[in-house]
Amino acid sequence: MSLIVKIGGEVIGSGEAALLAADLRVLIDGGARIAIVHGGGPQATALQKQLGIETKQVAGRRVTDAATLDVMKMVLAGKLNVDLCAAMTAAGISAVGLHGASAQVVRAVRRPPKVYAGAGDEPVDMGFVGDVTGFNLGLLETLWAAGHVPVIACLGADAAGGVYNINADMVGNQLAAALKAERLFLVTSAPGVLKDMSDPGSRIPKLSCAEARQAIADGVVTGGMIPKLEEAMAVVDQGVGAIHILGKLAAGDLVRAVNEPGSVGTTLVR
Repeated sequence: MSLIVKIGGEVIGSGEAALLAADLRVLIDGGARIAIVHGGGPQATALQKQLGIETKQVAGRRVTDAATLDVMKMVLAGKLNVDLCAAMTAAGISAVGLHGASAQVVRAVRRPPKVYAGAGDEPVDMGFVGDVTGFNLGLLETLWAAGHVPVIACLGADAAGGVYNINADMVGNQLAAALKAERLFLVTSAPGVLKDMSDPGSRIPKLSCAEARQAIADGVVTGGMIPKLEEAMAVVDQGVGAIHILGKLAAGDLVRAVNEPGSVGTTLVR
């Protein structure tokens, strides 16, 4: 079983990383092949503030100029990748830290200027932001065959040596699609898809793609969960078995999500 686990920066900076690592060890011992993709938005914003670099966003997306790209390299491929690999090591997992320029494990091109919803009618140049064009799946297969777990920072690279900041959900989604993974886990700050954003008890355990589209149309799903669901649905259509949107993790949650889909967070299926 191939499992892709996307982790937000807020998870790495909390005690959840150790809980997640313990669950991953159980799944690995059960024969799962796992790759981890991680972001680091909160930590990048904090470091930019410390360095006096303004954080610019367009329609909720980070504009990545040269100084900001340096921050992303430091945070993603530096501190957070090291900390996450260390948490995995403590759980007995042989973790190998990677970034997009590691044998071009995440191939990308610079995104051309485009119009973004909510940002006016003119195309916007987001700077050193990339779009995924492919993966070095051979490298991942080599690592898995040797018993290692790839831990991939959400940076991409092109053949000319250009490095690009990429949304971690996008990297996780596209990697899951490329591998036709059985499961993709999106571990975020949201406890799943909620009927009422202010009520964690309104969690929707399972959604088909048709039900998810209807929930968006009816206004049940709002805000940042809309693009997350839309991108997830596109991946399900590309052959990923199921996508699990999980929030703050307790011990055993990841294993329960695999064995009892819908028991934790929200499970999206075709």
